[in-house]
This record gives sequence, structure tokens and C-alpha cells, in this order.
Amino acid sequence: MDFTFTEEQQAAAETAKAIFADVTPDSVPSPALTPGPVADDFDRDLWQRLADADLLSLLLNSDHDGADLDAIALCLILREAAASLARVPLLENTAAALTIQTHGSTQLKQHVLPHIADGRTVLTVAAHGRTGHDSATLAVTARNNPTGHTWTLDGIHTAVPWAHNADHIIVPAHTPENQTVLAVIPHDAHGLHLADQTSTTGERLAELHLDAVPVPHEHLIQAAGAWEELHALLTTGTCALALGLGTAVLKMTSEYTSKREQFGHPVATFQAVAVQAADRYIDLRAMEATLWQAAWRIATHAEAPLPAAGDIAVAKIWAADGVRRVVQTAQHLHGGFGADIDYPLHRYHAWAKHLELSLGPAAQHEETLGELLATHTLS
Repeated sequence: MDFTFTEEQQAAAETAKAIFADVTPDSVPSPALTPGPVADDFDRDLWQRLADADLLSLLLNSDHDGADLDAIALCLILREAAASLARVPLLENTAAALTIQTHGSTQLKQHVLPHIADGRTVLTVAAHGRTGHDSATLAVTARNNPTGHTWTLDGIHTAVPWAHNADHIIVPAHTPENQTVLAVIPHDAHGLHLADQTSTTGERLAELHLDAVPVPHEHLIQAAGAWEELHALLTTGTCALALGLGTAVLKMTSEYTSKREQFGHPVATFQAVAVQAADRYIDLRAMEATLWQAAWRIATHAEAPLPAAGDIAVAKIWAADGVRRVVQTAQHLHGGFGADIDYPLHRYHAWAKHLELSLGPAAQHEETLGELLATHTLS
């Protein structure tokens, strides 16, 4: 079997690596020093550089100035973005745009997609439901108006990233017939109120309050499986972010322990330190293997005894537990220096905790995997 990336995937990754090389995690104030959000907007300058490099439309086809690449290419770029804690809605924007291209009406595509590639239109997704612990599809109700031309949305979605700055938000909802639909609504839609929230990372989130928000029929996606595909890509992308962050943290730890001396020797030469670092390296390799398996299943739609949801659950289990262990070990091996908020490690720790819990902690995905295994065994 050939496990190498294609030339197009590698080219996208190298381009992203060059762009993110100039980004540092100290570009915004520390969440430890700021009571509210650390910034009102994402990094617009970086966003434009990504647009100029054609990295915002990688998964779109040529009709929308895209490269027609796949989830593997996106995960390669997200891995580079997370290494520098890049403050851009790359995952949400790309996943939302692909969903609209694949399942949206002609009118919706014409309305939203023309300016995705150049960065002038920004998308995000409400994926955490009412509380962050329940189903995202049950948080909002969508009712078809008697005329048949519009729908009305009512409900609440919590912890929506970049909602204050995005042009459109994809909101999952359910109809009275329990059909899952996706509504694409502008962030300033009538009846939509955005309440401020702040994430563990210090980034600005929004709690969406939808009170009879009108949605044109053409802006509602009713295709079966559309939400599952979007959620799968978001979850797998989160695993890629965790891998990139963890890799950067382990490199930071290796460099520090190689220079820090005790009893006249670098602490990296001590067996207890080396063993802990080796364990975290193994975590990262497991995170990497399970990530590419999940991304490959999404990209190729390959058949397997278990559905792709099983591979995605395994990847998220490793990503959630692995990134937590990596940053905890890093804090331990850095000693008191790791608690210094002038040193970037605390920012990586905050982002790691956010990624660990985003779209479900390991325990939640273990339950999902168990249900899939039980269903497969019984069938």
C-alpha cells in the first residue's frame, strides 16, 4: 500500500507551512491576563494571505475557483495552522463551503460561494447544540411556513466560533417530522441574537438565540446525510488541529529539556524525562495514524466493515486524550517555567483543552464507537 501524499496535497501543505511560519502564538494578548475575549476579530491579514495562496477554496471545484482536493489536504493545512495557533476560521469555513457546494441549491451556491476563494465571504458552523453536550440537530426547530417559500427557525446554539465575524452561519435544525436540515443564515438575520461567550483559548464565541428567524427555502439544505458529512469533516479537522498543536508542544519541550541543565547535565538525558517524552511521541504517532485513516475514509468513501464514523470516533479518542497528555507532560517537564505566562506554553495548553472537548471528549466518542461495534456485531 502507498501511504505517501499526492503531489497536490504536499504542495498545499508546503505552501501552508511557509505562510504559518511567520505566525507566532504571541500575536494577541494572553487569555490568562484578559477577562474577556482576547480579540474582537480573527487574523484578517493572515486570512488574506491564505486567500492569495488559494488555500481557502482547496476543497471546492474549479467552478468556484477551487483546487478540488480532499479532506486529507485540508488536514495537512490544519496541522500547520495549529502549530502556530493561527487565529483563522479555516476549518469551519472550508467545511461549510464544501457542504454548500455538495448539497446546496443553485441559488444558495450563487449567493454564498463566489467570494469564498478570495476570502471576502467567511462561513462558520453551529455544531455544539444547546449546551455542548446534546445533539446539535435538536437545538433548533425548523418549520415550513404555509406559503412554502420560507422556513422559520427557533432555538439556541452555544459556543459558535467566529460567529460575530462570519458572513453566514450554517445552523443544523430539525423539522416537526424529525428530519435534519441545515439552514444557511446571515449573521445579522432578523430574529438572530448573538450573545457573547469566551472560549478556554480566550477567543470570542457566540451563543445563537434564534427567535422566528426567516430562512428562504433555497437557503435550506434538506439532503439526507448532509449534516453527518459536515460533522464528520469538522471532527476530523479538529483531530488535525490537535496533532499540529501536540507536535509543536513536544518540539518545544524537547528543545527546552535539551538546554535546561541539572547537576551539570541536560535534563533530557535523565531517564525519567526521556521516558515521558517517548510516551508522548507514541501518542502523537497514534494520533497521526488514526487521523489519516479517518481523513482517508472521508476522502475516498472507501467501504469497510465499520462505517467511517467508527474511524472518526477512534481518531477523536486519540486526539482528545493524546493532546491532553502531551501538554500536561510539557508543563511538568518545563517545571516552573511552564507556568510563566510570558512563555507561549500556557497558550498551547489552553488551546489543547479546547480541542480536547470540542465536538465531544474522548468518553463521548468511546460511546459512539461502542454503539457502532454493537450494531455491527448484532447485524
